[in-house]
Amino acid sequence: MEVLGDRYTIRTSVYQTPSDSQTPSDQVVLRVVGRGDPGLSDVQLNQLAKQIRDRQITRINQLIADDSYFPGDPINPTWEWEDVQSGYGAPVNSLILNENLIGLTFFPQNLGQPLRVIWDDPTEATRWQVNNRSTTVAATADETLQVGRDLQRSQLNVHGQLRVGSKPETAAIAITQPSRYFLQRFKQALRQWNIEVDQSFVTTDHTEAPGTEIAAVESEPLPQLIAEVNQESNNLYAESLLRTLGTTQFPQANSSLESGLEAVKKALTQLGVDAASYHQMDGSGVSRHNWVTPESLVQTLQGMGASPHSVSYRNSLAVAGSIGSLQNRFLNTPVAGKLQGKTGFLMGSTALSGYLEPLNYSSLVFSILINQFDRPAEEIQEAIDEIVELLAQLQKC
Repeated sequence: MEVLGDRYTIRTSVYQTPSDSQTPSDQVVLRVVGRGDPGLSDVQLNQLAKQIRDRQITRINQLIADDSYFPGDPINPTWEWEDVQSGYGAPVNSLILNENLIGLTFFPQNLGQPLRVIWDDPTEATRWQVNNRSTTVAATADETLQVGRDLQRSQLNVHGQLRVGSKPETAAIAITQPSRYFLQRFKQALRQWNIEVDQSFVTTDHTEAPGTEIAAVESEPLPQLIAEVNQESNNLYAESLLRTLGTTQFPQANSSLESGLEAVKKALTQLGVDAASYHQMDGSGVSRHNWVTPESLVQTLQGMGASPHSVSYRNSLAVAGSIGSLQNRFLNTPVAGKLQGKTGFLMGSTALSGYLEPLNYSSLVFSILINQFDRPAEEIQEAIDEIVELLAQLQKC
């Protein structure tokens, strides 16, 4: 917000490239250029296809999917093996579609039978081999579910168990070749508008003169994108915004990840955050190489509280008892509706930071980070909540 502003949007464009000496003048060559819109879905692809059809184009001789806006590896090199298999660890490229993940639902069946796997997109069922080691267990048994994928081929690995008669469980797996997935889905959208494509391919070669823009869609404004991060803990949105910041601030960099981290450090320093109080390796916090102190988060919250964008920023946060990841916490307590904050959780660590408005005290900024604990995570979260509830009871002397 400090660098890009509240009105910033991410544009996905289709350009008609000019003819050259190697391309006949009657050939239609289109280049779709992605800029990392994390919210782009099949709905927007359909809108692009309609705009192309409105141009009276019924045949595309060559369709180029330009995946060059975010240079560098789409997968963070510090993430763990299990992270990059899961939907929450989807790769981040310029042509993001449907959050670069495939959703599934698992249904318990009769006792002893494997869980039934239903794909959100039924066409995916024909493209995947399912290694289903799951089972339906008695109503008194524990429930576990692990869903992974082979990174070299389209194989889904399912382990775990659900109880007879229990509710189905949802999961997601990461797409390993997101730009090809984007191109495939875009061609499907074009066919729905009776537009044929003769040849298509993906490129990571950037061009400064892609041609004339003939179709475009834009993301939601930046505050809405940030709200998806802060309220729903959406990792892909966070990672895309990190790279967006890097590419806009350092357009000649070879890695949008590295330039994004540098841009964040610069912005936080200007905000008053001590650069020695944190070590950042990604945008979402998934990396185990991230280190952060409560002080750095308090300084960030204080700086944004004094920013011209403070209202938009605070509105992007979860709200105790009503919105986002805090929706079911602090219910029927004095904290409900009085806390705007961000939760954090990894195996072995949990956190809560934000703004608190006590009834009889001035506004507070706080950050509580706990790691390396040997108690159940539920007990740790309860302890955090008790601290916040005590803070809400502060009174002026």
